Amino acid sequence: MIELVPMNTQQFVAFRELSMHDYAAEKIQSGDWSKEEAPELAEQSFQRYLPQGLETQGAYIYHMYRQGSSDEPLGHLWVNVDDAPAGKLAFIYDILIYEAFQNQGYGQQTMQALEQEMRQQQVQRIGLHVFGHNDRAVHVYQKSGYVITDYTMAKLL
Repeated sequence: MIELVPMNTQQFVAFRELSMHDYAAEKIQSGDWSKEEAPELAEQSFQRYLPQGLETQGAYIYHMYRQGSSDEPLGHLWVNVDDAPAGKLAFIYDILIYEAFQNQGYGQQTMQALEQEMRQQQVQRIGLHVFGHNDRAVHVYQKSGYVITDYTMAKLL
């Protein structure tokens, strides 16, 4: 079982750097951003969605641990919760199981832990975005009961 533990300030600094780097790389791979512009655009995205860092209202940033063990984080998770006309909605901005712990079921366990956490906060729906080239993530989300709500498609010329 997975336990979600809120990050402290020092952990957040490392998370932010890694998450921005990974996000920029994903945007480059998807063809949305050039290599030159990606770092600045990733920085702008983080400023928009986490303007006060850990203190940003509605932002929940966790490390995942094996329940009962706080030795080494298995990964990280960032989710924002907002009020909407349909009720409270959560959106996963970043989830990463660190490489040494991948393919061991921790992705699905993390999704289950998140669902429990969000139910306690009376969240009605959890949404996320996944890059089309990330087959592993798509598989985890589908196994966790997530369904496709729309498609964005492109063709390289």
